[in-house]
Amino acid sequence: MKNPNNYDDLKGFAFFRGIADHFKLVWMLWMDPRINPLLKILPLGSIIYAISPFDMAIPMIDDVGVLWFFTYLFIELSPEEIVEEHRQNIINTIQRDWKETDDVQFTEEDIQDAEFTEKTE
Repeated sequence: MKNPNNYDDLKGFAFFRGIADHFKLVWMLWMDPRINPLLKILPLGSIIYAISPFDMAIPMIDDVGVLWFFTYLFIELSPEEIVEEHRQNIINTIQRDWKETDDVQFTEEDIQDAEFTEKTE
């Protein structure tokens, strides 16, 4: 079985992984009670703008730009030590070792059969 956490095989997907990590960081900062609640208005406002029917220029591009800009600003204005703590948590989650074990043995006694009954109304 391939290691699902082996990101060397996924070099072409680094851009998408970066986007996912960016939004994971925004979510972790959003949920952190140490972040000023007024600062949390930035990503919330960008989400509201993205789903609103009002657009400044090219519909989809400006929504993505506003969303990215305000989440970036949210990260930059958050306390640096808290941001770094959450970034390390994301990195540590990604770089865990995949463990394959061959020592798991199943016997016929481990398998339990069950009867299927269809729910009647």
